[in-house]
Amino acid sequence: MKVVVDLTRCQGYAQCAFAAPDVFTMRGDEALLYDPAPDDAERAKIVRAAAACPVQAIALEPSGRPGREDVRQPPAAMVHEAARSFQEALRRTGRVVIVGASLAGLRAGSVLRRDGFTGSLTMIGDEPYPPYDRPPLSKQVLIGQASAQEAVLPGDDEIDARWRLGVAATGLDVGSNEVLLADGEKVGFDRLLIATGVRARPWPNEAEARLAGVFAVHAPDDAEGLRQALTAGPRRVLVIGAGFTGCEVASACRELGVPVTVVDHGPAPLAGALGAAIGGVAAQMQRDHGVDLRCGVEVAALDDGGNGDGRLRRARLSDGSALDVDVAVTALGGIRNIEWLKGSGLAAGVWGVACDAGCRVFDVNGVVTDDVFVAGDVARFPHPVYGYQFLALEHWGNAVAQAEIAAHNMISAQDERWPYLALPEFWSTQFGTEIKSVGVPTYADQVVIAQGSVAERRFVAVYGYRGRITAAVAFNQARWLEFYERLIDQAAPFPPSSCTVDEPADRRPVAAEVPDRPTPYATVVVTGHEPSERRVARVHRTYL
Repeated sequence: MKVVVDLTRCQGYAQCAFAAPDVFTMRGDEALLYDPAPDDAERAKIVRAAAACPVQAIALEPSGRPGREDVRQPPAAMVHEAARSFQEALRRTGRVVIVGASLAGLRAGSVLRRDGFTGSLTMIGDEPYPPYDRPPLSKQVLIGQASAQEAVLPGDDEIDARWRLGVAATGLDVGSNEVLLADGEKVGFDRLLIATGVRARPWPNEAEARLAGVFAVHAPDDAEGLRQALTAGPRRVLVIGAGFTGCEVASACRELGVPVTVVDHGPAPLAGALGAAIGGVAAQMQRDHGVDLRCGVEVAALDDGGNGDGRLRRARLSDGSALDVDVAVTALGGIRNIEWLKGSGLAAGVWGVACDAGCRVFDVNGVVTDDVFVAGDVARFPHPVYGYQFLALEHWGNAVAQAEIAAHNMISAQDERWPYLALPEFWSTQFGTEIKSVGVPTYADQVVIAQGSVAERRFVAVYGYRGRITAAVAFNQARWLEFYERLIDQAAPFPPSSCTVDEPADRRPVAAEVPDRPTPYATVVVTGHEPSERRVARVHRTYL
């Protein structure tokens, strides 16, 4: 083969000398010498060197074509060929590491293998369990319809991966492309997927959290322990937090005939996710099912009632009242698992790891990385429907769909990558009602009941912001959400003007009453335009 370097363009970055040292060599700081007719055995390294050249000064031509006057290919074609060759090599022999043995991590691994990746795949998870499905833990498992062990996801033995379960990632070196593990191992990668998700926010008082009878619902062991406590017939269960998880636990308690009190500092259950207007509907639904619901109140302390046996017996509330309880469930929302990325230089913060629409992670300066991707609950991604602001979304469907996009893009050339543009969707089953949503309900200033009957708990609530439809929430009316999804995607006017089936008599919009700031209970939130919370100060230096 033949190599031509445009030395007037070359700026001495020396990337080619690192990629193909037997072909390109540096003399001094910037002078480049190269072999114009290297052996074909060097072709793969030369193609990678051409792709790595920051100024694209290297042109290649296969040998055996004498008489051609111009041995240079058009730069676009050359770059395309180099990128294609690199991606093919990555698919065959590359190293992919997925940190997070989660739903998103497992789905990404499956898609990688399905799409022809035959290189090494390493799955790293800080929990000792294989990947499991989280929604059943607060639903079927608690009412005895399924066991916690049955929540394990299928397919972990089909992706031909090296599994490192029970070993946490403690750091990331993006310079050397290595993940640092708690046991001291360093795992190298060509592509990295961050899928570390969220963990349950703990009860802030550690001594109280250790009382027997205090539970979170996050992992299989949590759900199994709580199920046993519920079937033992407690006097009363206290649920702290009225987000989706807390409400689902309360629903399970009532289905089992167990008395339950739900305490939340907000104005209504689900107010952090759906706004207080629709949260009021959820509040009445709970009271109709016998829940002792107390909003605008906080739990001040948990204690053993003075028995000294380390078992929960009482909860004291901020209004001065006290409850005799045997079980307390702390449903305080989630915390993104990003601590291990501290010092990595990536744009990671309380709302997750920021990425572009193709799941490539930003660094703290807003520059996209090409080797590090993110998917699932821990990802923050821009969405055109919401002014390209970053969304943070915790739900099953997002973890699956975004992981598929990330996996495809990790092993695809630039012109074959896909954007992740799906509208957020989530669901919850509680008190015999299926609540489903599309869009971002908290990105709204008004809401209107567009179809159905609130009194009968079957309706569609449509949300709007500054005169445009931004979300729709259905109570036992999910079949209509596809229609409203199209309206959201089109930025249709709010309130909706379309004539629909089962219109209520009163279609006047009311204030949505969403929180001024996103709360941990929100399933999906809009988190602004900045990929990182870091503030950069420019420093002017005087050189003597």
